[in-house]
Amino acid sequence: MQQQADGWREKWDQRHAAAEGHGEVASVLLHNSHLLPAHGAALDLACGRGASAVWLAARGLQVSAWDLSPVGIDRLEALAREQGVELHAEVRDVIAAPPEPSSFDLILVSYFLERSLAPALIAALRPGGLLCYQTFSVDAVSDCGPSNPDFRLAENELLRLFAPLRVRAYREEGRLGDCSRGVRDIAWLVAERNCA
Repeated sequence: MQQQADGWREKWDQRHAAAEGHGEVASVLLHNSHLLPAHGAALDLACGRGASAVWLAARGLQVSAWDLSPVGIDRLEALAREQGVELHAEVRDVIAAPPEPSSFDLILVSYFLERSLAPALIAALRPGGLLCYQTFSVDAVSDCGPSNPDFRLAENELLRLFAPLRVRAYREEGRLGDCSRGVRDIAWLVAERNCA
């Protein structure tokens, strides 16, 4: 298990070191910003270089940002300093150490798919908390994203993985209609944990 985590860490360290800029804010956040809490604790899980974490912190949320890659976390911390926002960034194997129950008012997962984490993510939301999730789908119109179908969502899979949550927004357009427009190659979900 540790050897596999080390391999992933090395792969993502290389990608983050070679990448230009800090990435883009997750589209699931941008398209649904009106649904997000105005305050509270947020987690950007598998945060990469940190564009979304910094965006959330700039909105006034108390942000934790976790990633397996020390290079990604270093770049995130540099961006946070540059933008003048405070957040807590941590190198963390999120599979081995998922979030604690009832810890967050908002959890973002963008372009990371580890199906076994779904129950822990649901449990980590506080009552009324939101999960914002986006990642690549099998029904894509381009070759963006992973070539291994195991790292892509099946049709409506996010709905099944997070069935205990109340769906607030969902898009998965696949190849329907005019493929040059809309949300393509990915599925995204905004879902709320019921207030107990």
